[in-house]
Amino acid sequence: MKKILFVTSEAVPYIKTGGLADVAGALPKYFDKKKYDVRVILPKYLCIPEEWKEKMKFESHFYLDLGWRKQYVGIFSTQYEGIIYYLLDNEFYFAGEGPYNNIYEDVEKFAFFSKAVIEALPFVDFCPDIVHCHDWQTGLISVYLNTLYKDKAYYQNMRTVYTIHNMKFQGRWKLKAVKDITGLPEELFTPKILESYGESNYLKGGVLYSDIVTTVSETYAREITTVGGGEGLDGVMLQCRDKLYGIVNGIDYEEYNPQTDDKISYRYSEKDFVNGKSKNKQALQRKLGLECDDSVMLIGIVSRMTEQKGFALVEYMMDSLLCDGRMQFVVLGTGEERYESMFQYFAGKYPKSISANNRYSEELAHKIYASCDAFLMPSQFEPCGLSQLISFRYGTVPIVRETGGLKDTVIAYNEYEHIGTGFSFANYNAHEMRDTILYALNIFRNHRAEWNQIAARGMKQDYSWTSSAKKYEQLYDSLCK
Repeated sequence: MKKILFVTSEAVPYIKTGGLADVAGALPKYFDKKKYDVRVILPKYLCIPEEWKEKMKFESHFYLDLGWRKQYVGIFSTQYEGIIYYLLDNEFYFAGEGPYNNIYEDVEKFAFFSKAVIEALPFVDFCPDIVHCHDWQTGLISVYLNTLYKDKAYYQNMRTVYTIHNMKFQGRWKLKAVKDITGLPEELFTPKILESYGESNYLKGGVLYSDIVTTVSETYAREITTVGGGEGLDGVMLQCRDKLYGIVNGIDYEEYNPQTDDKISYRYSEKDFVNGKSKNKQALQRKLGLECDDSVMLIGIVSRMTEQKGFALVEYMMDSLLCDGRMQFVVLGTGEERYESMFQYFAGKYPKSISANNRYSEELAHKIYASCDAFLMPSQFEPCGLSQLISFRYGTVPIVRETGGLKDTVIAYNEYEHIGTGFSFANYNAHEMRDTILYALNIFRNHRAEWNQIAARGMKQDYSWTSSAKKYEQLYDSLCK
């Protein structure tokens, strides 16, 4: 049996700020348990809810040399849905209201975490064949294994897989400070290895030293080898293209299931989704104070409020989209004040046509997926995206920009061949987005039977974690050979 260790800075249900937590918490459950023993290790943040911390069992502790410092490491374990989780404790690093702070604090925090993961393994008696690291916070693990620990017999047969969930965040900080923190050899801090544009770069180290690098869609794997998508590391990614793979994320088909979802107002299946969605739509319109009208196209947005998500385009076109009352928007999410304020402004201007909810609610999110006719994702870039996959599950038609995972998963509707699972536009352009939304509106209002076929095709798509897990299994097997 192959032993796999997922190393991550967050994982559901313990701590979540974004899609990384969903991947790290869901994917391990879907591997063949007869062939793979998959476990997860993450920090024991002080902000993890008490309901989860009280289920954790203290295992052991040790002291770690980090540069010139000696730091305490506590090891806790717990189980969730059949998966063993290890959590590393140090209140100096893992205190605070959230898992992330200022970058100058986080580079030290995750250097500590990376080294602590490696040295904790003998204490938990789990020697993995594959260490699967996620994002810049774990980039140093491959560096450490190939430098400071390479001559230690316990670690010599370990192989590493490194998954990039978002190229934009790389763990950059001052060279002198990172040399002092990490205790890594001076010769590593050059442009060929850890230095990038005068700074140290954790993600770059993870890419160069890992045996396999993956990212979360095939298109994004290509995009990050280009100047436009590489965020300054396009040359490095091009250099490593022979070990770079794109594997689309999945979603938990048990959690997102309109037949069993207790968070939605009315449950439904593929057979009765038209009626089921109509009843959910009316319930949500009433709940949020929108005009109850089934002929109005209800568009959902569940997202972080950032520039990456394309909200500059939405801001530019919102008056044009809402002025005639033919469509409504339900928005859920928090983020940059500019976009939170923008949606609040339009909600005040068009109170019967847009509901802006600057918070996060898992229950409201499920209601939006089940109730809306369409789901808008005009992202500037999108490594994978999960919302379009969840939308498919609930018979909600995605309207997306053709980038990253959105391009890989949403097949553009073709009215002549009667194919497609959604609507898409190519350029990051507000007018192109508006025209695509208006085209979708025309199909929704004037060709409802065709619209329902688009939604039905989406519901038949299989983006469960099972198919993604099989692709990771193939990579693991190739390394073990």
